[in-house]
Amino acid sequence: MSEKYRDYADIDPALCSEHMCLSFKPSSVPIKQRWRNNGLSADFLGDYLTTFFPKKDGEKDSVKKQAEIRDAVTYIANELLENAMKYSDDSSVIPNSIDLSLQEDKLVFTEVNAITEKQQAEFKDFITELNESDPDELFMKKLEASAVSESSSGLGYLTMINDYQANIGWLFDASSGGHQVTTQVIISI
Repeated sequence: MSEKYRDYADIDPALCSEHMCLSFKPSSVPIKQRWRNNGLSADFLGDYLTTFFPKKDGEKDSVKKQAEIRDAVTYIANELLENAMKYSDDSSVIPNSIDLSLQEDKLVFTEVNAITEKQQAEFKDFITELNESDPDELFMKKLEASAVSESSSGLGYLTMINDYQANIGWLFDASSGGHQVTTQVIISI
């Protein structure tokens, strides 16, 4: 059984001019090492994608656009990878993956990881709160709450929405292999 939330869209792979996928098992390396690798992977995705937006001599806009795209890709990829690592069901055989697809006018990030039933319920509560709130106001509320608590905040998703005008959607899937969540982030370029 699958359930879609918010702005989850079915993307036609044929519309993607380029795409790259990274995949890893959540329990294959200690968490500290994986945490460091998330930043390296996000930087790699940002650097890789900028090759499709070359700098043009004498055009400041091309340099600025390349830097903006790299920053957005790096930030979003890092947040998605960190969330996948923090909230994965380590007992699952489902690998975590992140896919970055380039379309004519947008970038599509698709991150997949296994979660527990409890994590799924908590995540859906956050999505409900997001749907019922103004993203700017919710960001401030979550920022204040995270200052006094170590609980899951959702600040990364809210930053994507507020700073990068991202459309974010989720697909929850329950099968015989457990629970899986697909997070999809789409930004215009």
